[in-house]
Amino acid sequence: MSTPAQVWSYRTLIVNLAQRELKSRYKRSLLGWLWSLINPAVTLGVYTVVFGVFFGATAPVAGNGKSAVFALWLFCGLVMWNMFSGAINTAISSFSGAGGLLTRTYFPPECPMIAGLITVIIQALLEGGILIFFLAVIGNVSFTMLLILPLFALMACFAFGVGLVLGLMNIRYRDVFYLTGIAMQVLFYATPIVYQMSILNPTTQAILRFNPLTSYVGAMRQVAYFLDFPTPGSWFVMVISATVSLVGGWMIFSRWAPTVIEEL
Repeated sequence: MSTPAQVWSYRTLIVNLAQRELKSRYKRSLLGWLWSLINPAVTLGVYTVVFGVFFGATAPVAGNGKSAVFALWLFCGLVMWNMFSGAINTAISSFSGAGGLLTRTYFPPECPMIAGLITVIIQALLEGGILIFFLAVIGNVSFTMLLILPLFALMACFAFGVGLVLGLMNIRYRDVFYLTGIAMQVLFYATPIVYQMSILNPTTQAILRFNPLTSYVGAMRQVAYFLDFPTPGSWFVMVISATVSLVGGWMIFSRWAPTVIEEL
């Protein structure tokens, strides 16, 4: 079973793997790293047009008391969702793609997945910086935005723990990759990202609160859009879910990863 101390001793390898991933991601691409901004911008634009224009969805008033920009309210939720889905997909692909290295030399199998997570965190920081810039343009800025960093840290732990388990299962059962894609589509609409919780009946609201992502998305909007602090209940859900996911996922992965490496 790999321990955090053992993984830390391979930190140079992790950095090198992350650098290789970043360099190869947009290799031979004319626009290069601009794609890391174009992709979320296009996604934001599509959802804004579909839900904000066609379906007439509106945003609540922001923390400055005068602005109500649906695109920015939506972007707050998408930043957290993109980080979650990116971490899951990268964890699955990083582990399956590291077979050549893992079968030739020893290093903790968590290393390539951590390297992949680093690239996702960098992407999230870029998106978060863009979000803060446009919120500042409309005069909606406060020191509460500093809490975005701990929110990112908790989300990274939560998503990484889930990704460890799914990445492991995907090696034994390749159906996991396809099932994960379907589950992510369902989970997206089961999380209040493109709609407000207030439009739902109390029973549905209560059900959606069992989804940890509801707390993450809500907390992001509280600190960035509403310029307020997340509720103690939200912090509790996020800390517990991140801790259980990371510790549980790490234990399961470390226990079973050596048995499936030869199948990579």
